[in-house]
Amino acid sequence: MTNVYWTGSIERCDACRKPFEAVMYDAATSRGWGNLDQKCFEALGCSLGTGRGQKYEKQADGRWLKTGG
Repeated sequence: MTNVYWTGSIERCDACRKPFEAVMYDAATSRGWGNLDQKCFEALGCSLGTGRGQKYEKQADGRWLKTGG
């Protein structure tokens, strides 16, 4: 399986505006899609899967590797 990385610049959670640390989610919310940190992903009741969301983890080289969804 080929590794999939987030393309583009990403710095802050769309919900709380805090900087991302080790994990970032690209997920569907009641207000549309957004890039969320762990806390906001859980608080907004998001989930992983096709049409719902993907999980990315920050790598040592600064890129975001897709690890779920």
